[in-house]
Amino acid sequence: MARVLSLLAVLAVLLGALPLQAQNDLPPAPYAYKQLDDPAQEAAAQKLMETLRCLKCQSQSIADSDAPMAGDMRHQVRSRIAAGEDPEAIRSWLIDRYGDYVSYAPRVTATTWPLFALPLVLLALGLLIMLRRFGGPK
Repeated sequence: MARVLSLLAVLAVLLGALPLQAQNDLPPAPYAYKQLDDPAQEAAAQKLMETLRCLKCQSQSIADSDAPMAGDMRHQVRSRIAAGEDPEAIRSWLIDRYGDYVSYAPRVTATTWPLFALPLVLLALGLLIMLRRFGGPK
C-alpha cells in the first residue's frame, strides 16, 4: 500500500510539472528579441527597459536578461511604444501589475516613505550622539 501511495505521489508531481514545462516551450513574444523599425521608438524602448528590473533575475534589467519573463516584458514595452504610448504610462502600468520592485527608481508613497526617511533620521541621531559625547570643552 505504501508503495502504491509513493508511486501516486511521484505521478502527481510529474503531472503537475507538465504545465510548467509547456510554458517554457512556448516561443518568445514577437518583440522579445526583435527591435522596433523606428530608431527613435527603439531608443525610447531601450531607455525604459534599462530602468525596469527583471523579476526572475538578480539585479538585471529586462534589457539585459535572457529570462522568458523579461522577454515578455520587453515585448510589452516595445509593442506599447510602437502603439504610441508614453514611456511613463508604460512604467506605471508595469508597476501597477508587478509592484514597485520592478522599477529601479522607486516611488515615494505612503508605504515607502519610511525607507527614504530612515537614513536621514539615523544620520541626525548619530550626529546628536556625537555632539553630546564629544561636543563641549571639558
